Amino acid sequence: MRNTVLSYLLLPLFASASFTLSAAPATQPVAPPVAIVTAQQPTAQLDLNTADALTLQSTLAGIGKTKAESIVAYREEHGAFASVDELLEIKGIGKALLDRNRDKLTVN
Repeated sequence: MRNTVLSYLLLPLFASASFTLSAAPATQPVAPPVAIVTAQQPTAQLDLNTADALTLQSTLAGIGKTKAESIVAYREEHGAFASVDELLEIKGIGKALLDRNRDKLTVN
């Protein structure tokens, strides 16, 4: 019986000692996380009144050779573009295509 009482007293003592050791702080300091910041370069906008068909075709999404030539032909026939929205007058260019490329275009 003496061994049983002794084991009941020593078991909590050893258990608490193991919890204390496992909760001890690490000896090596942990380095703080490093934030990676990427700078976005401003994109140069394409002027509708000066761009040629090849530049329009290579810069704008969804604009192929035919539509690029149509933009240049419209500009030659009607004069300089007054706004980017004037592209909607050209056959084959709709609102979705214009919205996709609006941030790349300007009119000077």
